[in-house]
Amino acid sequence: MQKHHPRLKWCRYADDGLVHCQNEAQAREIRKILERRFSECGLELHPDKTRIAYCKDGDRKGRYEHISFDFLGYTFRPRLVKNRKRNSLFVSFTPAVSKTAQKAMRFKIRKLKIRMRTELNLTQMANWLNPMISGWLSYYGQFCRSELYKVFRQLNKALVRWARRKYKALSRHKTQASKLLQRIAKQHQGLFAHWRAGMTGTFA
Repeated sequence: MQKHHPRLKWCRYADDGLVHCQNEAQAREIRKILERRFSECGLELHPDKTRIAYCKDGDRKGRYEHISFDFLGYTFRPRLVKNRKRNSLFVSFTPAVSKTAQKAMRFKIRKLKIRMRTELNLTQMANWLNPMISGWLSYYGQFCRSELYKVFRQLNKALVRWARRKYKALSRHKTQASKLLQRIAKQHQGLFAHWRAGMTGTFA
């Protein structure tokens, strides 16, 4: 790419790659070139992952079959975003954590069986979970961080289940357990990394 198409912006990670083209004709030509080169090396492009997508936004309003794509755990697609300087909304082609990545994080939360770790107090729980939470926020929270709310709502609910299992007085009182965690999150927002990021809601 650097030798034959130095003006095209592209990136690669392991076996995933992305090429930015100026128009559809150029994109189709690049795809043919890549298919030919891969074939020469005894390889082939992944039939499901390889596609030409139109980066649609408020200025680019063409109609195409594919207007989104996933890359490295992010989904790139048209989104309504806010211009903070002008306090107005506009459509931008923007990345945010993909549904596949969200599903993997929620699966990880379930797999940890947080509710069973009753030998830990809340501070110890935070010390255990924060490296994982901070990693997710650092990587997936760079763009459209609000898309992570669903993941951390599940984590907050897992903490409620842990509290009900740890404290007998809360075992049959889900609402009280939820309110307790909400108070703690408000008073000690720095305890968990996602609380520090403002994701303290939905404990019920």
